[in-house]
Amino acid sequence: MPTEFSAFSAPAALLNDYPLDRVRINDPYLQNAFANEVRYLRQYEPDRLLAGFRETRGLAPLAEPYPGWESTEIRGHTLGHYLKSLAQACASSGDPELHERLETLIAGLAECQFENGYLSAFPEELFDRIERRQPAWVPWYTMHKIVAGLTAAFEYAGSERALALAAKLGDWIAGRALAWTPEIRLAVLAVEYGGMNDCLYDLYRLTGQTAHVEAAHLFDEETLFGPIREGRDILRGKHANTTIPKFLGALNRYRTLGESERFYLEAAERFWEMVVHHHSYITGGNSEWEHFGEPDLLDRERSNFTAETCNTYNMLKLSRELFKLSGDVKYADFYENTFLNAILSSQHPHTGMTMYFQPMATGYFKVYSSPFDHFWCCTGTGMESFTKLNDSLYFQAADGIFVHQYVSSELDAEAFGLKLLQRSALPEGDTASFAVSLTRPQSGRVSLRFRLPAWLAGEAELTLNGERLDIQSHGGFAVVDRVWSDGDEVELRLPMTLRAVGLPDAPHAVAFKYGPLVLSAGLGQEDMAESATGVAVSVPTRPMLVKDFLTVPGSPDEWLRSFASRWERRGEDLEFVLRGTDEDEHLTFTPHYKRHGERYGIYWRIVEADSPEMQRHILDAKRSSRVEDRTVDSLPVGNDQYELEHKVRGERTFVDVWDGSTTRRAETGGWFGYTLSVRPREEQVLEATFFSGHRGDRPITIEAGGTLLFEGVPASDVERGFHTHRYPLPADLIGERDTLDVIFRVAGEETGIFGILRVLIPFDTEASLRRLEFSAGTLEPPFEPARMRYALHLPAESETAEYLAVPSRRNGLVYESGVLIEDTMRRTVKLGGARTTLRLTSKAEDHTAARDYVIEIVKADTN
Repeated sequence: MPTEFSAFSAPAALLNDYPLDRVRINDPYLQNAFANEVRYLRQYEPDRLLAGFRETRGLAPLAEPYPGWESTEIRGHTLGHYLKSLAQACASSGDPELHERLETLIAGLAECQFENGYLSAFPEELFDRIERRQPAWVPWYTMHKIVAGLTAAFEYAGSERALALAAKLGDWIAGRALAWTPEIRLAVLAVEYGGMNDCLYDLYRLTGQTAHVEAAHLFDEETLFGPIREGRDILRGKHANTTIPKFLGALNRYRTLGESERFYLEAAERFWEMVVHHHSYITGGNSEWEHFGEPDLLDRERSNFTAETCNTYNMLKLSRELFKLSGDVKYADFYENTFLNAILSSQHPHTGMTMYFQPMATGYFKVYSSPFDHFWCCTGTGMESFTKLNDSLYFQAADGIFVHQYVSSELDAEAFGLKLLQRSALPEGDTASFAVSLTRPQSGRVSLRFRLPAWLAGEAELTLNGERLDIQSHGGFAVVDRVWSDGDEVELRLPMTLRAVGLPDAPHAVAFKYGPLVLSAGLGQEDMAESATGVAVSVPTRPMLVKDFLTVPGSPDEWLRSFASRWERRGEDLEFVLRGTDEDEHLTFTPHYKRHGERYGIYWRIVEADSPEMQRHILDAKRSSRVEDRTVDSLPVGNDQYELEHKVRGERTFVDVWDGSTTRRAETGGWFGYTLSVRPREEQVLEATFFSGHRGDRPITIEAGGTLLFEGVPASDVERGFHTHRYPLPADLIGERDTLDVIFRVAGEETGIFGILRVLIPFDTEASLRRLEFSAGTLEPPFEPARMRYALHLPAESETAEYLAVPSRRNGLVYESGVLIEDTMRRTVKLGGARTTLRLTSKAEDHTAARDYVIEIVKADTN
């Protein structure tokens, strides 16, 4: 670790930012997005944001603190986001009222800073708990937000007082961090700490204080960076929004200290490649339940808990910094895709509120934050995203300008003595024009570089003052290098088409993209109820079975190979329909970023009727749905906010990742416990997952409500791997309670639980059909669930019979002659002669209990 820094020698970046006040957005959609965000910022009450800080300092709060996350151990994180957002909005708009708000908050924070530099809305004791391996909700994560907000107030809004506060706070951080033993440092780094290395490297660039860079380096996790740099994907099971900022910090170390730190640059580059190419969905979002899964296994992770918006925010930060260092067009392409389809998609255009999760499973809907109730992490990054919409449109090179994104805007390129006025039809059109005006006489050539996107459908067209130019392409950019004249105009045409894009583990599960835009199909507004998870996080529900596949007459591969002829555009708007599927007349695909207030589908599985693939898909969907329906409470163990919501406590306990799964463990003599929701007076089961093999096969004791549920080594029929067990919770054990304390004790070797801890209602065992109806003919006797045999009488000329068979519970199964069928759709039976036998098997929700039904289909002229 470095100990002496007389000065830092940052590497020369290939490209530099344009200050926010040099770029003005003219695009109406983005102007509205910015106005919504600023209106939201104006509604905050500074005294409420400062309440926790004043209380920690021993001062009387001047107003009630905000609720939600701002009344928990993570309180104060919103103020950090708010400072940065205000500073960015000030720089973009020059609004004096926003600047006054910023200075009011800085003055309020100055009153709250301790003599030793400590500044927070919670006491130092939370940091002590982390070092003692006791549960606490991510105090270093919140500290990162505070430091980042203060440095942003200086860098964007010029607040010297904010920098002074940050420098003094940095001294406190350094004093604490530099006193860690190696064991304590490992304990600290095991808990989410956001971008502490990132913000401290920023602080060091501003202060030049050696202690600040030394403290930053203590948050550099070489045991993570090293394997990633070597190309080993060890991301499975890691908290995504914990991990991405670590690599932002690694990259910042290289940017701050220079070529001697190339190791960190290479680690960040490899990490970006892994996340983008092996862990990301078509929108650019990643993760499920906030964690990375196995590389290239994305289809099985699709749910209503996918693609946390904070992750996309941080991946865009990483992408733009890598682009500035390299000029590589791949970073710009990812930025465009993710900004349009994940970030812009995350804000409601009427309310300005933003999203936490962005469901990749078909049938869910967008859920937005409330203004002043929840204060999610994604509320904070949402504030930041929509106050810097102009920060990545253009970059400055030594010899000219890179046009990074196509958005109607104005650039004042003072260094080159010119301005650019961009009029862009993108993302919905395919042209962008650039008018040049001079601010001083030109004495030399200036290059304009226009990105040629990866989604181009054919050759781009470039004209200068109406005359066609041969495109000179360099590194994915069309280059026009000349001495510019006032009034010059460049026009660029970027042809688009519709493409079907599959998932690496499911090439037949496809999403549709037109140029840069991800499309989705609207699926109505039925029963759009929200539920809660974590700490006051709202998520969408799907209380009905949703058809998420498209049946094609031949093989899916054949249909996809001929995709160019399988779609058509309706009118001038971006509305598309498919051809050659069973949903041609029902689904209309439009830009997903504009879809709000209804259920949607992005991914659709292309299947052949009754194929093994289709049957597997139906079975997997039913299994997933029955768990969702029967879950009373669930907890992804080791995930900080969800554990906090369930009142995690314990001694000698810690969070780890083992074999790609997050685990809550306890050392010998330690324990941990949660409070889980239950239904009074009902039988339920506790479901927990363990590991066998290395670090497994160890005894654990499970207590519920003071009663011993299990003691010993959980049995397993696998030599090495995860295994899930269910422990009965009898109705008399639960009694009148609506919560149940569950304790895990470890007397022997260190062990714990993995994955998701659940309380479930036992699966139903009723195997009867609930409905059996035919579109024609007479069924004798009339259908009754308990009757197994019937005769259907049809006219003599009938060639087919159409029926609908529905199981007792929606997650039961129905088979026709051994083929698992989709029971929400009518089926057609071909009649082979005078008499045809239809055999149906109905399985209960437990997928074990079964009943067989036989229907003899008889034509009218037979005896």
